[in-house]
Amino acid sequence: MIPGIGTLTQDTLWCFSQVKGTIEIGTTEADIISTVEFNHTGELLATGDKGGRVVIFQREQESKNQVHRRGEYNVYSTFQSHEPEFDYLKSLEIEEKINKIRWLPQQNAAYFLLSTNDKTVKLWKVSERDKRPEGYNLKDEEGRLRDPATITTLRVPVLRPMDLMVEAAPRRVFANAHTYHINSISVNSDYETYMSADDLRINLWNFEITNQSFNIVDIKPANMEELTEVITAAEFHPHHCNTFVYSSSKGTIRLCDMRASALCDRHTKFFEEPEDPSNRSFFSEIISSISDVKFSHSGRYIMTRDYLTVKVWDLNMENRPIETYQVHDYLRSKLCSLYENDCIFDKFECVWNGSDSVIMTGSYNNFFRMFDRNTKRDVTLEASRENSKPRAILKPRKVCVGGKRRKDEISVDSLDFSKKILHTAWHPSENIIAVAATNNLYIFQDKVN
Repeated sequence: MIPGIGTLTQDTLWCFSQVKGTIEIGTTEADIISTVEFNHTGELLATGDKGGRVVIFQREQESKNQVHRRGEYNVYSTFQSHEPEFDYLKSLEIEEKINKIRWLPQQNAAYFLLSTNDKTVKLWKVSERDKRPEGYNLKDEEGRLRDPATITTLRVPVLRPMDLMVEAAPRRVFANAHTYHINSISVNSDYETYMSADDLRINLWNFEITNQSFNIVDIKPANMEELTEVITAAEFHPHHCNTFVYSSSKGTIRLCDMRASALCDRHTKFFEEPEDPSNRSFFSEIISSISDVKFSHSGRYIMTRDYLTVKVWDLNMENRPIETYQVHDYLRSKLCSLYENDCIFDKFECVWNGSDSVIMTGSYNNFFRMFDRNTKRDVTLEASRENSKPRAILKPRKVCVGGKRRKDEISVDSLDFSKKILHTAWHPSENIIAVAATNNLYIFQDKVN
């Protein structure tokens, strides 16, 4: 167990820490957060939005006089990652929305991250500059070129201190490899390659080569009318660089081994839970589509999120998950109206805590859920500005389905389906979580810290 990451017992109290973003009135579509990701140390937290911007927050150092108060996250760098484009061949607009951000482990003073929209992946370098060279021979102080005839002495340029500048520069642009929308990117544990997945194909890239990628999965049928499923998410194993998984709209997960064959059209393992015939309905196929798949940090388990549940699978058992958690089972009776307002197609993500003992995923009404795998306890919490005093303890929320409603419960009929928590992130080694609610980023931490 990682120090500081306990279990989610009744004693774990989550406190409000910060909220970033404006109050929702007057929010534009471009401000809506579309991805959240901590880096490998947890010192940086990146968000991407529908306007193509990436905002990086850095954790402040704890001050000497407030030892107990953990460092807050403040804006470190903001840059425009993607711009809207137009595909003239297909007469299609390509949105600038950031679909995913993935950090690379830090190798030197600079930070590197991948960001992707529907078509193009970019590798960004984020670095600091606090010195500038002065005393050039061929240029004057304004930067203009000097007349060589006037140069009579040679000077040694010197570095002078300046105000800290954080620069974000695109180092590589990986484009023109996807016919369909990119839904996932995943950095391999060899840190030399990464993959990008769209509806029908998964491509493997080398970080140094931008003009070609290697197609490792292709499920496109010769006749598109025979298409029965699409790829919804993909991820590399955290330790074995040859292994990856991808999930499908049919609720299945395939584990592939790149050592077996270059094109992984045959999977090594196939995870699927047989459907209970008594639960069969018109919506069964839609709600069984997997919206997110994540390896545990240990690499032993896979977690998948579909519309109503989170499931944990053991890599050694393919026929059914070892754990199933109901996220919002009270919505079963509402599937018809959720289909009509398109909410049934929402893609919720899921995350592990640092020790793989607790999992978190989002719901509606700005609720998010945590499930403790050891104690089997679960809790529903809410990201809201009403409880946004520093260190304010989050009260568990309950949804009542029918009958009499207790004072502290909320009726299933009064849930706000326009407020949804799709994107969350958990600090790799501490109980700090980041939750994206529309255009706001909430940061919560446990009371112990």
